Amino acid sequence: MKNNLIIAALLGIIWAGCTVSGRDKHPDTLSPTLAYTDPASTANYAKYHDLVADFMKANLLQRGFNGAILVAKDSTVVYETYHGRIDLRKKDSIHEHTAFHIASTSKTMTGMAMLQLVEQGLVKLDQPLEEFFPGFPYPGVTVRLLLTHRSGIPNYLYFLEKGKWNKQIRISNQGVLDALYSMKPGKESRPNSRFSYCNTNYVLLALIIEKVTGQPYPVYMKEKIFTPLGMTDTYVYTPDMETTVTPSFQYNGALWRLDFADDTYGDKNIYSTPSDLLKWSLAVHGKEVVNDSMLQLALTPHSLERPSMHNYGLGWRMITLPNKKTVYYHNGRWHGNNSAFAYLPEEKVTIIIVGNKYNSNIYRTARKAYDIFGQYLQDNEEDAGEESLMVQAEEKPGDMGSPAPLVAKKD
Repeated sequence: MKNNLIIAALLGIIWAGCTVSGRDKHPDTLSPTLAYTDPASTANYAKYHDLVADFMKANLLQRGFNGAILVAKDSTVVYETYHGRIDLRKKDSIHEHTAFHIASTSKTMTGMAMLQLVEQGLVKLDQPLEEFFPGFPYPGVTVRLLLTHRSGIPNYLYFLEKGKWNKQIRISNQGVLDALYSMKPGKESRPNSRFSYCNTNYVLLALIIEKVTGQPYPVYMKEKIFTPLGMTDTYVYTPDMETTVTPSFQYNGALWRLDFADDTYGDKNIYSTPSDLLKWSLAVHGKEVVNDSMLQLALTPHSLERPSMHNYGLGWRMITLPNKKTVYYHNGRWHGNNSAFAYLPEEKVTIIIVGNKYNSNIYRTARKAYDIFGQYLQDNEEDAGEESLMVQAEEKPGDMGSPAPLVAKKD
């Protein structure tokens, strides 16, 4: 009885100290599955909320951030905030249902959708692309090599630029495939010889999903991924949504206009909210999306040409530190949209930051937040240095899927 009174008092104190206006939300205002259910979750909130809130305020909220943040321990949201405007040209505040373009974080969803088809026996990991696309001009490429970025296929964002693609024409996934046949751009490397991050891989994976299931990728993802997991504010962009989706902006607040590569999906073009992304994280690591053996395969490093803490699995980036701590993550950038999405398996922590006004601090802040929950060796200059190089790579326009000529100035 005494313990129950203490818990009730603690809940009252926490509730009184938090606003529920959509700026800094108490978990009880979320869906029942994310609300407090036991004393342990109450303790998680009490232990971490102020630490995370102070950290985000110092590192991001006061540095031109426009977006949303959610941090959860287990299934308990310990910090959640919405900051700024949906459209910087208007007075519309970002809220919990504002869906952001998550850019290359979309690859985690495309990858897991493909692995579901592998589990169902509809696709084989080592199935050659010629079986899906007869006469495919890059022999030796398999589904596995697309998932791991080891195909050697050239990045469509680059070869279309060099090939004088008419920028007035929006290219589709099928258009990318057709361009590979007609333009025959030179391959980046021999299949399975090295890792080379390439958006073309995931454009082709989306096409394979469509070919195998007989459904458009946006429809399939809604029916088989988003709806079953309760991701009610998540969807794949289609051209008819151009005037209704959350717009993105350059670091100086200027609108970032859509261009010829804005209609492709699989590599990008999923819009989602922090709450839905938490559902995604919990479902993936709770083995609700694929079984344990398939998940372990997805989270296994597949590029071992050189020793490194950093690697790539089947749709997931990963860091394995010298002290054996691991991070599974996938950041994203497309135009002015930035996304950071990370899971710390030892602490069962999910860190989500999304924004629609270009801000490189999003990646750095998400990474440094790991240390709130465990020792991720970021005080070690050598270890932090290699991670810094990875963050810089995530920010490159082409690497994360942006052909825009403007390289955004650092805030």
